[in-house]
Formats: sequence, C-alpha cells, structure tokens
Amino acid sequence: MEHLVWNISPNILELGSLQLRWYGVFFVGSFFVGLFIAQWIYKREGKDPELLDQLLIYLMVGAVLGARLAHCLFYEPDFYLSHPLEILKVWKGGLASHGGLVGVMIALYLFTRRYHTPYMWLLARLTIPSALAAAFIRFGNFFNSEILGLPSQLPWAIIFERVDLIPRHPVQLYEAFSYLIILIILIVIYRKVSPDFATKILPGTFLFLVFTVRFFLEYTKTKQEDYTLAIPFSTGQLLSVPFILIGIVWIILAFRSTRKV
Repeated sequence: MEHLVWNISPNILELGSLQLRWYGVFFVGSFFVGLFIAQWIYKREGKDPELLDQLLIYLMVGAVLGARLAHCLFYEPDFYLSHPLEILKVWKGGLASHGGLVGVMIALYLFTRRYHTPYMWLLARLTIPSALAAAFIRFGNFFNSEILGLPSQLPWAIIFERVDLIPRHPVQLYEAFSYLIILIILIVIYRKVSPDFATKILPGTFLFLVFTVRFFLEYTKTKQEDYTLAIPFSTGQLLSVPFILIGIVWIILAFRSTRKV
C-alpha cells in the first residue's frame, strides 16, 4: 500500500542564522485571525474593540509562558530542571496546550483587572478564537513533523520522511480538524443562545469538547514524555481529565442556573 510521504522543511525561509518557521507562522497567525473574530464579537454585541490590540499582547505572552513551563515541568522535567536556562529557548520547540490554556486564563484575569472588563463575559467569547488557535497550532506541528502518531497501515497514514519511513496516524491533522469542528459548534451556540447564556455555557463546552478530543487522540500518539508512568495513561491524558471534569460541571451549572431564572 502506498502512503503519502511528507518531507516538507519546517523552515519557510532561512537568512543566515535567522529562520522563518511554519510553526511560528501558524502560532502567531492564529492570534491575528482570532483578533478578527474577537472584533466581530465585540461589534456584534455593541462593545468597543479598541482594547483588543492590548488583549492580544496579554494573550500571546500568557499562552507562550504557560505552554512552555507546562512542557518543561510535565513532559521533560529531568532535563529542564538540570538545564534551567534551556527553558528560555522557546524557539527550540516544546509547548504544552494544557499550560497554554492556564496561561491564557491568568493573562485574561490580569487584563480584565486592568481594563475593567467582565472576566466571565470575555472568557466565554474567547473560547471561539481559542479553538481556532488550537487548530492552527496542530497544523504547525504537522509542518514540523512533530507530535507523531503511532504506526498505522490505514490508507490515510502518512510517512514523515524527516523522522523515519514508517506510515503513521496523522494525529496532528486529527486534532486540527477536530478543533475546527469544535470552532463551528461554539459559533453556532454563540449565535443561537442569549448573550447571558453564552457567557455561562461556552467555557464549559470548550473545556469538555477540546480535552475529550485530546484524551482519546492520545491513544494514537507516540509517547511524548521522557519518563514512564506506572498507569496505562499518558501525561497528556492525565492533564486532560481535570479540564474534562471542570467542563462537565460547568455545563451542568449553566443549565441549572438557567432553570432557576
């Protein structure tokens, strides 16, 4: 059986020691496309989008710091605790989505405190561009030939020639397209329900759907952490469980609060 061979360079351009990488373009691009979505939301609800440029800076810093620290501490703790300066070298790769989410939530809190914006209102609406960002990042991982899937003989399996000649699950694409579907679901909910209920339901829906997808797709991924767990779950799955449970509780409370009104 013939399989697609993927051998695209992770670099778009190389100018001496400077490199423009696909991952960086997708990562930064996701924030700017998300900015347009946020502007649409603000205009739709009669809000002033003037502060969105500042919000973008807060979110980018929070996402990078949170994702980097989570990767270093949860996936390769022995290496990074022995070489702490390596933590600063973000350009070498190594970002964890769970930490990125926490970083974004903290950055969002700091932003709302400074600019006097309702935290829950903004958190709920940013779930929509966040789903898009998650998809873009996984497309970046695909171009980098990283976060590889397990070997597979399925017709759509891909050979990542820069790594080896083994057909594998294109798990990066599984995740990316799953997040795009979640994006559509969130937009439909946002447009169909009242603004008040959107504030209540969107965060829980985002957490439940995104991390449920992440949990099950871990079964098609190669091992990412540099240590062995004594239980049949990966680090990514263990980190996803709390977010799934929080999402379920959040959704239940959203519907209960609506019934009481």
